[in-house]
Amino acid sequence: MSWCLTGQVAATSGAWCLKMPHDVDRPNGPAHPLISKPRGKWAQYTNYICIVLCMLMLYLKEESLYQVAQCFTFHFMALQIGALLKGVCYFSEEIHHVRSRYCGSYWRALNACLNVERHVPLMLICGCAYLTLLSQNGLQLCLSLMLVCLCQLLNTAFRLHRPSTVEISEICEKYNHNVAYGLAWSYYVGYLKIVLPRLKDSIEEFNRTNNNLLKWKETWKLHILIPLSCEIYDDLQKADSNIHFWRDLPELRLDQAGTKGRVYKQNVYEVIDEDRKLNYCIVEYATPLKTLFTMSHDESAAFSREDRLEQAKLFYRTLEEILQNSKECAGSYRLIVYEESGASEGHFLSKEILRHIRQQHCEEYAMCNGNHHNPQPTDVFSTEPDLLISDSELPRPLRSDAF
Repeated sequence: MSWCLTGQVAATSGAWCLKMPHDVDRPNGPAHPLISKPRGKWAQYTNYICIVLCMLMLYLKEESLYQVAQCFTFHFMALQIGALLKGVCYFSEEIHHVRSRYCGSYWRALNACLNVERHVPLMLICGCAYLTLLSQNGLQLCLSLMLVCLCQLLNTAFRLHRPSTVEISEICEKYNHNVAYGLAWSYYVGYLKIVLPRLKDSIEEFNRTNNNLLKWKETWKLHILIPLSCEIYDDLQKADSNIHFWRDLPELRLDQAGTKGRVYKQNVYEVIDEDRKLNYCIVEYATPLKTLFTMSHDESAAFSREDRLEQAKLFYRTLEEILQNSKECAGSYRLIVYEESGASEGHFLSKEILRHIRQQHCEEYAMCNGNHHNPQPTDVFSTEPDLLISDSELPRPLRSDAF
């Protein structure tokens, strides 16, 4: 009897496969190396470090505290004036959309352009400090304010204040404003949440009429293909000639969203391996990726190929998180994410599917059929345990070779 760990394939028929404890809650194995993880807090930590370094440098320079306070107040006041002027400029546009966008509330429109609760108190504090520290020369104070306003308006006019690509991506990711987030939830609520809980019953019905074709229960899953290129074929055989349609699973008919008897069905495919043996499984593409592919080829969508790749990765990550938190879908799906840059290799897709099928045989507590003798767990613990009793009242080590 031989044992194998998760991700390894048993070499002999009749091998036991052991699932490691840390993989119990990960039905799809480790994530694809190209899938980005959620952003952490390194930018915030670096910001704090830079603040400490700046304060340390000011301390080492031994400048006058009054002079430091003057410069700090001036620059901080300039930042608040810039935020105020930018908000005023945006508000001048939003007042034309108060009824349609803000239900007629000017206060909501103002808050959308400027965080009033935060910036107004800061403006008052900075204004008082500014008047206290820099009011020795009224003309100089007025000139400084005018120059600050001019600089900030020029900054806004030339759009130098626009957030970077990373900031936009982080904001969209943090507040779930990405296209992929909506597509993943729509795919789950409108399709996967409906079909996955009923999938095993459908397979059992299919096996009764097809000579138990899908006999390995560990592969009774919907294998969802997620190509990062978002290129989806209507016929899987066009993507790989080693993948052939076999037949449909029994149809599921439900009344959904005003449609009587809406039909949901999945396809069983035969996948040919290197030895020309047939392997049967349920495979289909994640259809929302077709939306991303179409958007990247439509000029009106303003959606580049780089955006498509980022959204495809985020779609996979979001869908995986949704499904992992879904109790009714547990154990009934397999996400197969791949990059088609390796598609130059012959039959890349069929090999990728077969690799996942083999992994599933080792990720489950399953025993393959074979001629090898498979002892029962009672064989391992058939003897009575020996009790080792110490003659000393002090604790003794468990190792027999200890002094």
